[in-house]
Amino acid sequence: MYYNKLSSREHIYLLLYVNDMLIAFKNRSAIDKLKKDISSEFDMKDLDEAKKVPGKEIEQDWKDGKINVTQKGYLMKVL
Repeated sequence: MYYNKLSSREHIYLLLYVNDMLIAFKNRSAIDKLKKDISSEFDMKDLDEAKKVPGKEIEQDWKDGKINVTQKGYLMKVL
């Protein structure tokens, strides 16, 4: 499932798969607010920032507001 909320012309991305959730946005306080809103309605365990999901690595640069998702591990395995 994919959710996208338009907020002040910026997008908050929330991706759900079974019981896993990823939230992407360049503003940490907006992410924290969304997590607080969700946890008020549902039982939720916060595992903090994602560094890796199956088949992908995630690098976050909060200073520049960038997120890089790569498949280096997968490519090395295939090659």
